[in-house]
Order: sequence, then structure tokens, then C-alpha cells
Amino acid sequence: MTRLHGRTVLVTGAARGLGRAVAEACAREGADLVLTDIARNLPGVPYPLGTTSQLEHTADLCRQHGAAVLTRRADVRDQAAVDAVVTDAADRFGAVDVLVNNAGIAAPSGQPVHDIGADDWQLMLDVDLSGSYRMIRAVAGRMMQRRRGSIINISSTAGLVGYRHFAAYVAAKHGLIGLTRAAALDYAPYRVRVNAVCPGSVRDDARLEGTMLAQIARSLDVPVAEHEVTFVRDQPMNALVEAADVAGAVVWLAADEARHVTGSVVTVDGGFSAR
Repeated sequence: MTRLHGRTVLVTGAARGLGRAVAEACAREGADLVLTDIARNLPGVPYPLGTTSQLEHTADLCRQHGAAVLTRRADVRDQAAVDAVVTDAADRFGAVDVLVNNAGIAAPSGQPVHDIGADDWQLMLDVDLSGSYRMIRAVAGRMMQRRRGSIINISSTAGLVGYRHFAAYVAAKHGLIGLTRAAALDYAPYRVRVNAVCPGSVRDDARLEGTMLAQIARSLDVPVAEHEVTFVRDQPMNALVEAADVAGAVVWLAADEARHVTGSVVTVDGGFSAR
């Protein structure tokens, strides 16, 4: 029996990159999927976001593992859109058993605090922190009624340490860890678990169509052609993290092996944050 058989997993930011890796890993473990993404570019974000065709490609990859898949375009800044996704998921599959809050942006970044515009600051927090709050708000009551559920927030090593010229991103990811711990206490009596995963530098994988690490490099004025070598220099294990490593941690937190794990922060960073 696969570890997530009979469960429905909702993944945000699922069009590409880590979201695609998580969706596929859950499909391989027997889950059905609700995949959502904004699937359009966002004013203020200086790089292309995922597309509808990429979201559908993620869905097709999951179906190849036998998963039933529902896709929906939604902006996590919009509570009504988020609520509609969860309602559609319940109508299709009966319930959402696992929520993976993966949707996030890495830029606008690359400036000291006093140069960050108010709109840029708000955009980062609205997507990377408040987006997860809105998703939790939409699913938690339903999970409480069923007395089961797992919520997994994708934070970052930026939620544990500071990064120069990334104050808004760092603030959002630190806030997400605080949200994780507080929500874990709120829902523990109902056996709804809330945990965070903090990836380190995750290698961009052409198969996943992710570009997050390259975008971070651009914000730091690191030549994209050299960015992997540059980031590896800071890794205690002398290697970048793979998206599959992070997806494996998500599956574990979603599965019964982690049934007593809540309020935890799982680092998948090759030892970066241990220094």
C-alpha cells in the first residue's frame, strides 16, 4: 500500500519547480491531487511565473502515476478564489486531507531595507505569508470537523537566518514559521498537524521548469551562468539540494509516519542553517 493512498493533496504553486516535484511525489505515493497556480504573470514580479500549460503538464505527469487530478487557477492573494478552490476540491474528492502551501515569489528583492518600496514589501508578504494564511483559513475548519489533516508550509532557510538585501522575503518566511507553530497549537486538539519545510538552495531542474535559484542569483547580481557554483560554495555538503529531496520531506510529513509530528520545522538544506 502506498503511503498516501486514499488521500487528497492540495498543492499551491503547482505549475512548475518544487510544486511540480511535490505533486508528482504525492501521486507516486497514491494520492489524488488538487493543483492550483496563479498561472499568469504578476505585476511587480520581475520574472515570468508559471503558465496554464505548465499547470496542466504537472497534472498530466501526476495522472501517469494513476492519480485523479483537479486543476484550478487561483491567486492566493484572493480569499474568494482560494475558498472556491477548496469548495471545488471537496465537491470532487470529498475532502482535502493534505494542504501544501508552496506558492511563493523570490522577487522583487536585491535591495537594502530603506530602498524597498511599500508596494514591493506588501506584495512579498501578501503572497509568501498571507497566501498560506488564506489557504489555512479555507481548509482548517473542514479538517477540524473530520479530526484529521496535515498542513505543510514551504518556508526556506530564509525563515531561519537573515539574507542581505532580501528583507521582505526573509520577513515573510520567518513569519511563515511563526504561523506554522501557532497554527499547530490551535489545531493539535483536533489532530490536524501543521509543519514547515525549510529548503536550502534547490537546484533548478529543467524537467520541472523551475527557475527560482536563477532568479535569486539575478537579484544578488550573480551571473546566472555561474550561479550553481557560487551557491555550492556556501553548502556544507558541497552540493545543492534537489527538488526531490524536499518533496520527500513533504511526503513524510503528509503520511502516517509523522502522525505525532506537529509544530516542527524540517530543514532540507545540506547543513546550511546548522552553522
